[in-house]
Amino acid sequence: MKLYYSPGACSLAPHIVALEAGIALELVKVDIPNKKTADGADFWAINPKGYVPALQLDNGEVLTEVGVLLQYLADQKPAAGLLSAAGSMPRYHEMEAINFAATEVHKQLGALFNPKLTPEMREIQIATAARRLDALDKALAGKQYVMGDRFTVADAYLYTVLNWTGMLKVDLGKWANIQAFQARVAARPKVQDALRAEGLIK
Repeated sequence: MKLYYSPGACSLAPHIVALEAGIALELVKVDIPNKKTADGADFWAINPKGYVPALQLDNGEVLTEVGVLLQYLADQKPAAGLLSAAGSMPRYHEMEAINFAATEVHKQLGALFNPKLTPEMREIQIATAARRLDALDKALAGKQYVMGDRFTVADAYLYTVLNWTGMLKVDLGKWANIQAFQARVAARPKVQDALRAEGLIK
């Protein structure tokens, strides 16, 4: 399988999950602004949506959207325990956490990368993001990870998008549980491996 990625983008989440699950992936770096892969291929031809991640399966089929890739990869290696059984209540809670990461954290923080965002709109966006982070901080109280003591695909996604706060200069100081969560996930050996492979740490 090939994972089309951009360093530190949301594609880091499926990269982490693949490593945690012991799934071998060929990494293909994408120049997002120019829609070209590192070997010069037209990324539009691979993913007509134009953004990462995209996962090309061994049969040539391509899957997109972070939440789908996370579940697909975890389902390939159920023994890794990164996702509960389909149809179980824990699985629905994991999907709930994935959707929260996608629609309430990813989208709110991701909007701050827009260079045309006015200072006033940035302030509004940060205030909206802060309300989501308030809820997440409460949900993490007394827990190692989102689902409790078990690391799941939702943690990989939340860690990835929360990591953007450094680049965006969004201070996480008031959310002690989130800060502890970020440090805990960052310390995982496979997360370190993913960060190193994408050139984010040495």
